[in-house]
Formats: sequence, structure tokens, C-alpha cells
Amino acid sequence: MKIGLIAGWGELPSVFRKKASEKGHEVFTIGVRGITDSYCDEKISLGKVGRLVQIFQKKGINKLVMLGKFEHKLIFSHFIFMDDLAREILRNSKDRRPESLIRAFMDKLESLGFEFIDPKPFLEDILAQQGPMTDLLPSEEAMQDGLFGFSIAKQIAELDIGQTIVVKNKSVVSVEAMEGTQETILRAGKLAGPGCRVVKVARKNQDFRIDVPTVGPDTLEAIKKIRGDALFLESGKVYIVNKERFLMLAKRYSIAVYGL
Repeated sequence: MKIGLIAGWGELPSVFRKKASEKGHEVFTIGVRGITDSYCDEKISLGKVGRLVQIFQKKGINKLVMLGKFEHKLIFSHFIFMDDLAREILRNSKDRRPESLIRAFMDKLESLGFEFIDPKPFLEDILAQQGPMTDLLPSEEAMQDGLFGFSIAKQIAELDIGQTIVVKNKSVVSVEAMEGTQETILRAGKLAGPGCRVVKVARKNQDFRIDVPTVGPDTLEAIKKIRGDALFLESGKVYIVNKERFLMLAKRYSIAVYGL
């Protein structure tokens, strides 16, 4: 099968490309200039949806996957660079929340004959698992914060505000919005100091074709910087990129990683 990969920022697109190739699929990757930092067969400018459609049609590709980070705040800084198709998608989106924008994008491309496939079967082995993921267990206080924050994080994710919250002493310190996970974590450190716990979850009925929560070594670097001691991930719903190095760093930094 030929698969068209629309790649954002981060390592997840490269992981998918490798896994899909190992299963015998041909992957053609289109990235975005100034955003995509992994290998691409071709790059386009942000907002040039018409060009993206042309490339995939020319290559005879109609099965698509979209992975990697596209910062939500980009919608405010690149509107003037959008082509007619991108502007149409923006107009058709019921609001400007991430899921709404992505669904409007997918709906338009599907109306043009494309199909977005679920990437999860290719990435099962990098999903967070249940329970401790290293031999370091969260302290009793950290576990209480994790359980406290989990239900709150799920509600925020369902509202499509963000997927990450930071908790300390059963108090929500910071909530992710447009700024992204790392900035959310760093802000929490400024507000509450050492001992914060990070919780990252998916939407209640997560569509794995859309904006799946992802962590990686950079997440741990941010937690280390604020002297946090635990990271709680929704098991089976959060991708861990560069998983082996991630878990090695977690042990080195004494950060407990636990799947809820």
C-alpha cells in the first residue's frame, strides 16, 4: 500500500515511516517548511493545501496519515499565506479548536477522494503501558496528585483545550492551551517550584487519526528543569517517541513514569 504521510514537528512521523516500511508499505512524506524537522520527500509552505493535494494526486496516493505537532497558534500568524483551499477549510471549521480544524481539513480532503487511515496499528509498541514503566515508583504523594489530576485532565482534553496539566499538592498549577506541553510544564515550575507532577491524557473517545498526545525526551527535559518528580500518562492512549532513550532518561533524572 502507498501511504502519504503529512509530517509535523517531532520524531513521530519518522517512527511511523520506519514501522510502515518494515511492514512492506511505501511511504511518501510531505513536510512543512519551518515546522517539520524529520526526513521528507518534499516540503511545502504552511497553508498551501492545494499544493499538497496536487503532489499526492500526482503520486497516485489516496491513503493518508497525519502525524507530528502543528502548533495551534499558527492559525493566527499564517492566515495571509493560506491558499484558497486552506481558507475554505478554515471557513468550514465550526470553530478554531484543534480537533475542529483537523476534522475540517480531513473532511475536505476526503471529499476530494483521499482517505485518512488509523496509524495506531503501526505504533502499538510505543504506546504508554499501564503501571510503572521503570523500576522507579511514584511516591504516595505523587500518586495522589496523579490520580487527582487525571480526571481533571480528561475533562480539559474533552473540551479540546489541551492534553496536559501540571499538579502539585492536589492543586492544578498549569493547564496546556496553545503554548504546548513544554511551555505548560515550565510555567508550572515558575508558579509552584519543585515537586510538580505532570499528567498527559487523550480525549475520551480519541480518534487516533487526530492529534494523538505524544511525549518524548524533551518532555522529561522540561520536567527535570522544574525539578518535577513524576509523569503520568494515559495507558494505551499516549505515544512515547524514542521510547528506549525516554525511559533511560527518566531513570537518570529520577522521574517516575506511570501509566494510568
